[in-house]
Amino acid sequence: MKDIFYTYIQNLQNAITSKLEEVDGKSKFREDQWIRPEGGGGRSRVIENGAVFEKGGVNISAVHGELPQSMQNYFGVKDADFFACGLSLVIHPKSPMIPTVHANWRYFEMYDKKGNIVDQWFGGGQDLTPYYLFDEDAIHFHSVCKKACDAHNPTFYPDYKKKCDEYFWNAHRNEARGVGGLFFDYCRTSEGMSMQNWYNFVAEVGDSFLEAYIPIVIKRKGLEYTNKQRDWQEIRRGRYVEFNLVHDKGTLFGLRTNGRIESILMSLPPHVQWRYDHHPEEGSEEERLLKILQKPIKWV
Repeated sequence: MKDIFYTYIQNLQNAITSKLEEVDGKSKFREDQWIRPEGGGGRSRVIENGAVFEKGGVNISAVHGELPQSMQNYFGVKDADFFACGLSLVIHPKSPMIPTVHANWRYFEMYDKKGNIVDQWFGGGQDLTPYYLFDEDAIHFHSVCKKACDAHNPTFYPDYKKKCDEYFWNAHRNEARGVGGLFFDYCRTSEGMSMQNWYNFVAEVGDSFLEAYIPIVIKRKGLEYTNKQRDWQEIRRGRYVEFNLVHDKGTLFGLRTNGRIESILMSLPPHVQWRYDHHPEEGSEEERLLKILQKPIKWV
């Protein structure tokens, strides 16, 4: 399964970066191959200063070795080895009218000292973070997510949409990071779901990403915006940074397993603001966004 999934994310990385370059029309992804001293490595691709995308990363990795002590404590195991691979992406558009998007699809195996698999699971998801909310964009994104889920189980979309709303919640701000999407983790073999079934589901969600995001980019990339709207985008990006550094499990896992720091922190936008005690104007689109982020919305 690990070989099958790693091949899948290699191909998916190629498909996603090719399409994003086509949409941007100016910048190309820079590729870095890197090696993890303890075992494994990855292929990072980053785009910067494009016509549409100010910064974005589409990274794959496959790392293995002895499970670090901090992670052994987290999983409640001793003397375990692991393998983890996944694709992680974050795209920060230049225009505040285009939402930031994040996605991740991953696979994990844990072994005893004899090399036997003692645990394995899939995880992942995709979510949207707008700065100016066009309801139809959120509806489109969630509709594509629901379609991918419904092809496998009608309970997946409501369950994983709820988990996404709960996970991407900036508890210290008491607000959502964005308008959500899907989040699933620890997808193990169970009654009715083999690892092959889980692979089929995760691949369906991964394959749906471009359909979920690219039409929104194309629709919004020509809209004009003001410096004031750009300021708001940078203020909201600050909340994005706060979530990734304070709450995000993927970031913490990468740091605890001695991951490549440039790849881990590629999710951070290049221009961010933290205004002291900032409040948007009453009745503004900015205020409307904040009100919507205070509780989960049923988009489809």
